Amino acid sequence: MTAEARSSRKDRPRALFINRFYYPDHSATSQILTDVTAGLAGLGWPVTVISSRMGYEDPSARYPAKDAFNGVSIVRVATSRFGRGSLVGRAIDYVSFYVTSFFAVLSEARRGDVVIVKTDPPLLSVPLGLAAKLKGARTVNWLQDIFPETAAALGLKVAASPVGRIAAALRNRSLVRADRTVVIGPGMKAKALAFGAPEGRLREIQNFCDDTAIQPVAPADNPLRAAWGFTPSDFVVGYSGNLGRAHDLSTLLAAADVLNPDPRFRFLFVGGGHLRSLLETEARARGLTNIVTRPYQPREQLALSLSVPDVHWVSLLPELEGLILPSKLYGIAAAGRPLLMIGDPEGDIGAWVRRHAFGAAFEIGDAGALVRTLIYLQENPDLAAAMGQHARRFLDTTARREDIIRQWSELLAEFA
Repeated sequence: MTAEARSSRKDRPRALFINRFYYPDHSATSQILTDVTAGLAGLGWPVTVISSRMGYEDPSARYPAKDAFNGVSIVRVATSRFGRGSLVGRAIDYVSFYVTSFFAVLSEARRGDVVIVKTDPPLLSVPLGLAAKLKGARTVNWLQDIFPETAAALGLKVAASPVGRIAAALRNRSLVRADRTVVIGPGMKAKALAFGAPEGRLREIQNFCDDTAIQPVAPADNPLRAAWGFTPSDFVVGYSGNLGRAHDLSTLLAAADVLNPDPRFRFLFVGGGHLRSLLETEARARGLTNIVTRPYQPREQLALSLSVPDVHWVSLLPELEGLILPSKLYGIAAAGRPLLMIGDPEGDIGAWVRRHAFGAAFEIGDAGALVRTLIYLQENPDLAAAMGQHARRFLDTTARREDIIRQWSELLAEFA
């Protein structure tokens, strides 16, 4: 921290971030929050994070109740630990975090603080907005996804029932009353406006990745590629991160099925999620020998793991456009790899891919077009390399980590 930052720290409001997961957890929302808070602390902002003591993939993990990381004070509250295996258990975990984080805000927040509430668990802004108001603190809603609409789109009946409509009304009220609302993409901004968020209090701040640590690595220079059994002649189609209910797997499986007899193509899945077991089951049932799976990788190895594939794919169900935006986009771009989007070609990622020429977008079910594109990229490596360069340029011009941290600092300065 610079001397100037230290001298101005006492004049700045404290930023109190709340999310269910935080460092050292490796989930996407945790990593983004960790980077934002550590970056703000480095710029002289006093920062505290309230999170749970459990892990995203390992609910049995027990992180300490009080901790610190890179200048950030951490308060971890006790919750139930059913994990993500069942919807009922997950709902109980949510409710327990609502309760314990509510009282933690009442204990930690002071008049003039800025309470920034993320969306894990969903609708967290409803109880914590009230807690912040009771303490005379200002509130910022940081939307990573939008519920209950996401749950309704995924077929959860209660989300489309009168209970869901009441939850949506409470959520809308929290958007109207918040001092600021942060969204992560144009589609989400349009949704927030439609739900009543005042335009003058909306800020669009994209997600990002550690673009300093994640740099393009050529296949020949990547020891992980050989360690995972890939040869120099393999054209590797990769997926990294959570593969969940919001994503489409059928199109990619159909393409892998068509290309299974072609020894040039290999499909790599790194990560976890609700659909991972389906991927492995379908690969066995179809006799797909071209699919390789690996677990989540340590953050310090992302530059290598994201550079193993020659091209990456992401997906989002079209009905979830504006409700969710897959943040894995940024790591792929940092690694300088082309991106193939399976979902709504007119959605946020589809529009960015076209505008910045770093990949292609496909409708769900159009496996034929996906196969033709993969073959074309494999046969035209110069084009694939150019797309990868465009992907990195997209990141450097629109979502550099340093620039995003500065945008967050400017947001907090509005309350100073």
